[in-house]
Amino acid sequence: MILKFLNKNFYINSLICFLIFGFDRISKNYVIAKTNNFSGQKIFTSKYINIDLIWNEGIAFGLLSFNVDKLYNYMSLIIFFVIVIVLIFVIRTKGLDRLFFIMIFSGGASNFYDRVVYKAVPDFIDLHYNNFHWFIFNIADIFITLGVICLIFSELIFKNGNKKI
Repeated sequence: MILKFLNKNFYINSLICFLIFGFDRISKNYVIAKTNNFSGQKIFTSKYINIDLIWNEGIAFGLLSFNVDKLYNYMSLIIFFVIVIVLIFVIRTKGLDRLFFIMIFSGGASNFYDRVVYKAVPDFIDLHYNNFHWFIFNIADIFITLGVICLIFSELIFKNGNKKI
């Protein structure tokens, strides 16, 4: 049964997963190191984007941030189970849907790693226009969001079992 999964697609999917995870880890480590060197000052600022490290203790976009360790741990446990469910979808799906679930899984795994190691997720990309600032996010969040959006479009376009991917 396990040998069934160890084929060319398994290795390609694993490579994609490790690349996304690795790219996110490298970007976060770089920003953390730069922030430590500049004593918390902004790393980069421009008219539309800032690179500024914040520590997100909540879920996506800082929602549900808690100062209580028990609630944080319960939320982390729920996030872990969601990541396991997404991994099951990675294993059971095929085609582009599998790629979209890999994007979600890889980003989620990297953010979960941060929750375990740092007790918070480092977010640093701040898109803004004048005084309007979007939520600060990281590379993993980009892949999670793109994966979800692509899955939604995939379901809307190829619904009713008529998938041609």
